[in-house]
Amino acid sequence: MSPATAFRKLFRFHGGLHLPEYKDLSTAVSVEAAPVPKRLIVPTQQHIGVAAKPMVAVGDYVFKGQKIARAPNLISAPVHAPSSGTVVEIGEHPVPHPSGLNAQCIIIETDGKDVWIEQRRQTRDCRDIPPDELRELIRISGIVGLGGAGFPSYIKLSPASSRVVETLILNGAECEPYITCDDMLMRTRPEEIVQGIHIMLHALHARECVIAIEDNKPEAIDAMRAAVKEYGNEHISVLAIPTLYPGGGEKQLIKVVTGKEVPYNKLPLDVRVVCHNVATAAAVYRAISRGEPLISRYITITGDVGQPRNLEVRIGTPIRELLEYCAVPVHDLSAIIMGGPMMGFSLSNLDVPAIKTTNCLLALRTAPRPQPQTYPCIRCSACADVCPINLLPQQLYWYAHSRNFDKIQDFSLFDCIECGCCDYVCPSQIPLVQYFRFAKTEIWAQDEEKKKAEIARQRHEFRLQRQEREKAERAERHKQKAAALQDEQPTAEDTARKAAIQAALERAKAKQATAESTPDADNP
Repeated sequence: MSPATAFRKLFRFHGGLHLPEYKDLSTAVSVEAAPVPKRLIVPTQQHIGVAAKPMVAVGDYVFKGQKIARAPNLISAPVHAPSSGTVVEIGEHPVPHPSGLNAQCIIIETDGKDVWIEQRRQTRDCRDIPPDELRELIRISGIVGLGGAGFPSYIKLSPASSRVVETLILNGAECEPYITCDDMLMRTRPEEIVQGIHIMLHALHARECVIAIEDNKPEAIDAMRAAVKEYGNEHISVLAIPTLYPGGGEKQLIKVVTGKEVPYNKLPLDVRVVCHNVATAAAVYRAISRGEPLISRYITITGDVGQPRNLEVRIGTPIRELLEYCAVPVHDLSAIIMGGPMMGFSLSNLDVPAIKTTNCLLALRTAPRPQPQTYPCIRCSACADVCPINLLPQQLYWYAHSRNFDKIQDFSLFDCIECGCCDYVCPSQIPLVQYFRFAKTEIWAQDEEKKKAEIARQRHEFRLQRQEREKAERAERHKQKAAALQDEQPTAEDTARKAAIQAALERAKAKQATAESTPDADNP
């Protein structure tokens, strides 16, 4: 049996749901490149961490692939121009986010030439590049996790020297309904994914890589197995896993593939496992072997769409233009969701751009899972039965509803991955995930206030200490000055001056005494 089809025992995580898939809507048409828009809106923050800092000014001409915003610290990622053109604006613009707020964007008016920057790296074999240099090349290429989180990828490829990585799991599960961008990537570019795996294994010093794909994607499984057979080795295998939502969650996938449980408040690295998305692997290959930064990605446009499909989209392309290209009847829709129906969020503005973490645009004529009325919790435990983290959602709900934010943390609120399973099965139609998000936000806000109060307290105490120190230093200086004056030996000049003063005083006293002893002529 070849390594690509090697047998491996599978495990099962708690809970989960079998959901309608709707994936065949967007897989019937081959992937094509979306047109380059006239204006690209490139946010400086498309990742977890600190926003990138612009390196260009209004009026500058930029080339395709040119770095236009630098990463200010380690938990950040640079941003590159998706096409050539002129920077016409740098400022606040609507971005895809549940809050609907604006953020800093660099707006490029494209010239239609799509000219690459000249200083592109030459093709190199990853085996000739030291792991530290590989990670640095991945960092400066702006690659982040393309599964949705957007965490800078080079960090997850940088294990501590004391930690051994046994297994690299490449996530091709794509468990949420409608989304097929990873499926189509595995069908069309499997060799890029396998070549990216070699680079990742070299950077991690990992012993093996398991490509985990849900068994509802037979074409992708066959394509990846063929690519592993041609470009891989005995350390890389393809594993078909059961289709169960949210099987693509990091901790759930680790459980299914290895049987290991990631402890509370720990990372996969603590159980010697690292997870990356298949699209991230392909982006790593392009960065190292072709010198291409992350400037485009596959995006699924599906739902109530005239032509559901997957497109290769330049980062910064306005969502409205993508929908128009796919003949989406925007005015007849009730919602445009970025992401899937379970974990995505509705867009209130279609002029926002596609970003690095945009994997799907779901157009719906009717709102997903309408909730016209909420009823009291009946304690049926259906939510606990399906929770993939094995939490108690009804208890979390009660504490969130009563704003008991101290108690709710005792029930591992921050382990919740907000997958929406509890919402889906709740017979009372309680928006549980909304309560959990509210509680997390409030706790984060309270923590920030506590941090600010602690900083203010420390500053006040430091000020008092500084004042006491300065007071003590002044008193010590006065004491030392007085002691110095007492110990100081008088000079001859000082002695003469004191003698003269003393003689003058004595003469004055003598004169006064003489005047008092002489009888007054007017008063004999």
